[in-house]
Amino acid sequence: MSQVSVHAPASTRLRGAAFAAALLAALALPGTAAADTLTCKLKFSMSGWSVFYKTSSGSGTIHCSNGQSMSVKIRAKGGGLTVGKSRIDRGTGEFAGVRRISDVLGSYATAEAHAGASRSSKAQVMTKGEVSLALAGTGQGWDLGVAFGKFTISR
Repeated sequence: MSQVSVHAPASTRLRGAAFAAALLAALALPGTAAADTLTCKLKFSMSGWSVFYKTSSGSGTIHCSNGQSMSVKIRAKGGGLTVGKSRIDRGTGEFAGVRRISDVLGSYATAEAHAGASRSSKAQVMTKGEVSLALAGTGQGWDLGVAFGKFTISR
């Protein structure tokens, strides 16, 4: 998927990553916004490491346009040619294709190429059936590689 990694002020990187995620979501999800779907957003933090096997965990909160909210746990696991250590603070996500808040729970398919050092930004789009999730965030650490796996949201 897409990743932005630059040495610019954090607010500029986050806006760029959020724009990239929104653009990817618009391109990847034509026609998914129906009148009976909710707008749901995720705010999260997570950290992890990788040496061929990549793992990260964290927590967040999901808020939907119907007033519902839910605290969630987040885990990302996968493998590939990857090495690194990272932390994402104040990450954001936007869901598409959600009919009820429980639709956001479960595992999303992911694929990514990444390279970064010190402070970097990232944007990524992933899917789980009819539900898609566009993520953006900034953080610290270093990483290099290509990884495939899943991103799981649970209670």
